[in-house]
Amino acid sequence: MSFEQLGLDSRLLKAVQGSGFQQPTDIQRRAIPLALAGKDLMASAQTGTGKTAAFVLPTLQRLLQPAAKRDVGPRALVVTPTRELALQISDAVAQFGRFCRLTTGHLVGGMPYPPQYRMLDKPLDLLVATPGRLLDHMRQGRVNFSRLQVLILDEADRMLDMGFIRPIKTIAAAVPAARQTLLFSATLEGQVLKIAKALMKNPERVQLAANRDRHAMIAQRIYQADDVGHKRQLLSHHLGQDELTQALVFTATKRGARRMAKVLDAQGHATAALHGDMSQSARKRTVERMRRGKIRVLVATDVAARGLDIRSISHVINFDLPMVAEDYIHRIGRTGRAQAMGTAISLVAPDDRSKLSEIERLTGRSLERGIVVGLEPNAHTSRNVPRSNRKPRPGTKPGPRSRAHNAKKATSGFKSRIGNPRKKGSPRRRLSASRRDANIIA
Repeated sequence: MSFEQLGLDSRLLKAVQGSGFQQPTDIQRRAIPLALAGKDLMASAQTGTGKTAAFVLPTLQRLLQPAAKRDVGPRALVVTPTRELALQISDAVAQFGRFCRLTTGHLVGGMPYPPQYRMLDKPLDLLVATPGRLLDHMRQGRVNFSRLQVLILDEADRMLDMGFIRPIKTIAAAVPAARQTLLFSATLEGQVLKIAKALMKNPERVQLAANRDRHAMIAQRIYQADDVGHKRQLLSHHLGQDELTQALVFTATKRGARRMAKVLDAQGHATAALHGDMSQSARKRTVERMRRGKIRVLVATDVAARGLDIRSISHVINFDLPMVAEDYIHRIGRTGRAQAMGTAISLVAPDDRSKLSEIERLTGRSLERGIVVGLEPNAHTSRNVPRSNRKPRPGTKPGPRSRAHNAKKATSGFKSRIGNPRKKGSPRRRLSASRRDANIIA
């Protein structure tokens, strides 16, 4: 099937062709006709399958019809969980609607209010918003939903994970009941399915994939590491491979992302960090530099796990495994996009074993184990031996004992002494059995 067969307007087809898209993806082929027919729709598919175009194109086509009511406020509203996703959707709207005379805008946090006030005081065809900033304007009475025709909830599962269930209900209650509702999510189960049924009228359902389905275009491997130092050695090895064009490296913390970016940049890699403490303009500049090839390695927190669409990313490297197994699916979905091959590498230390088990349980598969010659894991590590019993790696010195270990050692020594008879010259009295047991328990 071609885009022409979907029944899209010639202006939209011209923009689609100019963007280099030849044929619709599975989710676009199935979702667009239903959305064009005016039906409520809940749809799920893996990341990187073209979900954004699946709701942007039919919505733009509906907005090409004259508005039934003259007033201010949006005719279509897209609610999405993060600023990055909101800006990405806004870019897609501008891309596909560049031959249409439509007014669009976005409301996101971290941006000044006055320009947003002026935008909301005018007629608006399509508005993209994050829940928090949209609710701020709603509480101030600045959003007019009287002529809204389409409500779109993008990345619904992520919004629920972030605690936005009450804001979503508030927003849905504020818009006209006679609307079309489109819900897109990585999964359609549990709380997502419950909220979808509550907000929609006899919705059509399109479900192409679940979290358990593997990414066919992404090679997934793990490399066992003895400790953080060993992880750094493995990371340097993979970043030095010729087949790596651009890499997205995930860390657990914002501080870790900043520090790692500085280290990699000092090693000669064109590196930048991306995390939640950065201003919106700084994050946008960083992503644009990555998209233009100015950055080879982007070190990021989970702020980049969704919504980052850069087709030249060949590798995703999990330096730290995610705390939530579902985020692994979204992280690795940043590569292997638009039918390109991708590689996902996870560095797994002994402390990461439980997280790895959750990921393998979610994906329904055992991830391939890889070994780098010369950087093999210590044999004790592969058997999950406690850290205190492991031998140091060749060429390295044993690190200092941790505070917890020293405290435990000191405590155990004290406990062993208090149960012994008084030694000659020692003022310590022998404790009674009851007092000795009390001390040991304490």
